[in-house]
Amino acid sequence: MPVLALHKRAFILLLIAVTLGFGYVLSEYAVAIFWGIALAILFAPMHKRMLARMPNKPTLATFATLLVSLVVVILPLVLISISLVKETAAIYERVNSGNISMGIYLQQILDGLPSWMKPLREQMHLGSMIELQDKITEITLQASKLAATKAVGLGQNTLGFVVGFGVMLYLMFFLMRDGKTLVQRIWDATPLQPAHKRELAAKFITVIRATVKGNLAVAAAQGLLGGLIFWILGIQGAVLWAVVMAFLSLLPAVGASLVWGPVAIYFMATGDATKGIILAAYGLLVIGLVDNMLRPLLVGKDTKMPDYVVLISTLGGMSVFGLTGFVLGPAIAALFMATWDLFSHMQKDEEAQLLLEHEQMLAQTQASTQAEAEAEAEAATLPALEHPTTASADADKAPKT
Repeated sequence: MPVLALHKRAFILLLIAVTLGFGYVLSEYAVAIFWGIALAILFAPMHKRMLARMPNKPTLATFATLLVSLVVVILPLVLISISLVKETAAIYERVNSGNISMGIYLQQILDGLPSWMKPLREQMHLGSMIELQDKITEITLQASKLAATKAVGLGQNTLGFVVGFGVMLYLMFFLMRDGKTLVQRIWDATPLQPAHKRELAAKFITVIRATVKGNLAVAAAQGLLGGLIFWILGIQGAVLWAVVMAFLSLLPAVGASLVWGPVAIYFMATGDATKGIILAAYGLLVIGLVDNMLRPLLVGKDTKMPDYVVLISTLGGMSVFGLTGFVLGPAIAALFMATWDLFSHMQKDEEAQLLLEHEQMLAQTQASTQAEAEAEAEAATLPALEHPTTASADADKAPKT
């Protein structure tokens, strides 16, 4: 094996090893790093406008962009969190004092069910209030244990969350300020054709912006509309249910209906059909219409992906990566589709190149064959042209009489 080839292979192995090691070091803050990159991409247009106003002060422009993004994102979350804590505490007090009883609510729903469903109730052991209370108590105990476990975990992870949030802001600042230099170095080191690098980078940036901006816009709209109708109908904890609907709306097609659907069924089953019909109609025609109109417009149109791919990749991404998956899932799906499109184009280009080379070789072969045929024909005519000369030469050599 040549020495240069051996050195190159050893260097590639070293490059892979140090890259994997660096990735392992950063794995603890992978989510914070991803969101730092995603938010830097999302606020890049705002950063360009800031730079246009402060062309000689890139650090100040970046700091101003970061401050605006914090005000736009963090301040609403803080206000919502305060209201959420207040309403959660109020609901807890009502449950603890007995004003809210899930057993009574479920019993009212069961009493409102049609008679043909009684055998099903008996099979599920929900025939009497005592059995129902036992099941509710069991579920409540399990939920209390789960909530206690999550609360302890949340307290233990508070420091990690603060550090991760700081890492995200820190990375976001330097990516916006020095992003061009870093991107250029990654661009130069990536062993792909320039056209392929441009297409993949454009696809990644487009998908990140579309998924973050589109999904958050849909979540905010559905949460706001859902909380509004809950407040109008006098449902306790409107802000709490609005936040829940906003989170669930990250799941395309089904999200917010998992909240307003059961509430509408409860109203209808307990005899308050007017509220039930209003909530069901509002959920289908208003909240559902937001999802059906805004999501394809903001997500599907920019990413140029079918709705079913967006749905499947979002669900799969959230099941694998958690909340980050609603961005990461569609991004991976878009890169998957773009990479296979590039591979298909490369295959077609190679086939076209091979066909062109084959045609050129065939043309050269035909030209060579034609030239050989012409040479043979010309060679065949030469003896016939030489016969008269030979005859005259023989006549000159013959003795004269």
